[in-house]
Amino acid sequence: MDEQTPSVLLQTPSWLLTQSAAHAQRIVTESFAAAGARGYHFRLLATLVEFGPASQATLGRHTGIDRSDVVAALNELVDDGYVERSPDPADGRRNIITITASGRRQHKRLTTLVAKAQDEIFAALSPTDRKRLTTLLARVLSQHQ
Repeated sequence: MDEQTPSVLLQTPSWLLTQSAAHAQRIVTESFAAAGARGYHFRLLATLVEFGPASQATLGRHTGIDRSDVVAALNELVDDGYVERSPDPADGRRNIITITASGRRQHKRLTTLVAKAQDEIFAALSPTDRKRLTTLLARVLSQHQ
C-alpha cells in the first residue's frame, strides 16, 4: 500500500483482509514450492495427522478442498509415498486414505515451513496481537461456515 491507496480502502476491513490474504498466500505458496509441495498437501496431511484415516469425501469436507482437487492432490501424495489409498472394507465404492511414516515426516517439514511463513507474514505484530488476530479471524470465519 502506498499514498496512492484511497483512504476509504485503508479503513475497510474486507479490503485489508483480501490484500493481506493475497500477500500471505504468496508467501506460503513460495515456501511450499521450495519443498516441492502445495498448500493442498499440507491441509490433507494435517487432517490425516489430527483425525486419522479418512475417506476422500471426508478429507474434502475437513479441508474445504473441492472433490476433484482432493483426488488430484491425493494422487500426488500417493505417488510421493506420503499417503496410501485402500478400499474401504465397509463400502467398496469408497477409498480410505492413511498417512505413512514418510507422510508424517513431510507433515512436520511443512509445519515448520508454515510457522516460518507466519513469522514473515505477521512480523509487524506482537505475539499477543497475532493471537488476538487469529481469534478474531476464527470468529469471522465461523460465522460464515
